[in-house]
Amino acid sequence: MSIRELIEENYAGHVEDGPLFADGLDEAIIGICPNSLRVIYSRTKCAQILAKEDGMTDEEALDYLEYNTFNTYVGEYTPIFMEDFDWSL
Repeated sequence: MSIRELIEENYAGHVEDGPLFADGLDEAIIGICPNSLRVIYSRTKCAQILAKEDGMTDEEALDYLEYNTFNTYVGEYTPIFMEDFDWSL
């Protein structure tokens, strides 16, 4: 079972529409905040996914995500994009 499926199974009833997820980035999910019920993603893993799937360089992927994903607010349950200090990108 994937982390997303575990979160949906265990937390969907605690939030009106269930926790919010970032499209196409399920492999970057590292957990959920038990207090705010916001899904937590690894920023590094997000960039690696985007670079691989869209043929971007690591720097292009990070720039794209900074502008289009990491700083986007979609309400109370906006996902958290955690800096995991793997700055090798």
